[in-house]
Order: sequence, then structure tokens, then C-alpha cells
Amino acid sequence: MIQAKNLSKLYTTDEVETTALNNINLHIREGEFVAIMGPSGCGKSTLLNIMGLLDNPSAGSYQFMGQEVSHYTERQRAGMRKGSIGFIFQSFNLIDELNVFENVELPLLYLKVPASDRKRKVEQVLEQMNIMHRRKHFPQQLSGGQQQRVAIARAVVARPPLILADEPTGNLDSKNGEEVMNLLSVLNAKGTTIIMVTHSPHDANYAHRIINLFDGRIVTENVKEQFHV
Repeated sequence: MIQAKNLSKLYTTDEVETTALNNINLHIREGEFVAIMGPSGCGKSTLLNIMGLLDNPSAGSYQFMGQEVSHYTERQRAGMRKGSIGFIFQSFNLIDELNVFENVELPLLYLKVPASDRKRKVEQVLEQMNIMHRRKHFPQQLSGGQQQRVAIARAVVARPPLILADEPTGNLDSKNGEEVMNLLSVLNAKGTTIIMVTHSPHDANYAHRIINLFDGRIVTENVKEQFHV
């Protein structure tokens, strides 16, 4: 699904050049659950942004679903993201002016899914995430755990093959964090590829493989269990 070769990312200002990623080589297969760990500033979020087609690398090759995308324009990247990648963020990133149903419906509107299909798909995923009873509530009326379940519902409603999660339990207590990790595990068991950035060794243990970054480089990889294609 993902193949990165000699991937680098530099940030340049008038006075300084910062290397965020340095010669990354990475292969992620369909159906894997991969955790990316490392100290703050090591390049985790930069790598996630490139894998999620939110940014381009400065050098190297990045293939997503068999296509070389390292030099795509923003319009090309946006077109490929739609329906292919779902995002889950630490800060939830829900739209306050929209209720739960409307927040989850957004990706389907972008994909021009007919109204009757949208209703069915949204209700189905809200039931799956056990948040259907809150469908008319607004984000401010929900607990942190409920907001993250809505964010996960929004990420998966279009059934993308890849979910990218950036510290998905970072703003949650341990009970709600456990629920979120269990939801991600269920999604992975049903075939969704998941790449998660985390500081939590506990959360990382849900993954098949743990990749550790330091100073923009992959320093170790730990295969927690044998993954079969």
C-alpha cells in the first residue's frame, strides 16, 4: 500500500535549514496496523502528513497504492485523499456548527454520495461507534470520548482503505482511550490499514509493528506479531 524510498523533508527559512526526515525507507502492506513512536520533534507528524498526502517530500520516492505521488500538486493530492484516507486527530477537529450526523456526513458530501445513501451510511457507522443516540447533538455537548468516536465515524464512513491516527487517545482519560484503541483494533481486524503516531507504549502494543524515529531517521522496528499478507 505504501512504499517510501530515501524519503527526506527539509524546512528552510532565511537563516536555518531543518531536516525533519532523513532518508526514510518504509514499506507498509495492506491490512497492517503500524505504530510510529519517538520523542517530540523527531519527525513523526511530518512523516504522517506525507503519508496522508497533506505534504510532499523534499526528496525521495513515495508510492501510495501503486502510484508515485511524491511530486503531486495539492489538487492531485486532494483528489487522491478523497475516499482513500481517513484522518483521526488528537484534537478531534469536529466542526462546532454541525451536529454529530452532519459532521460524519461531510466526507460523503465531498464524494457526492446521493442523500439516501448518505443517510444509510452515516446511521450505520454511528451505530457501529455506539454514538447514534447523540446524532443531533453538537460537539460541545459531548464528552471527549464521544467526540473522538464521532471523529472515528467521520474517518471511516466512506470506508477508506487507510486510516491515519495522530495521537488518537492524547486528550482522553484511560477508559475512553481504551475504547478508542479497541475501536481501531476492530476496524483493523475488518481489513482497514491503520498507521498511528503515539507517545503511548500501551497504545503502540495494539499494533503489529512499532517503528521508532529519532532525529528524522528510523532507528528501530519491532514486529510485535507475525503479519501475513
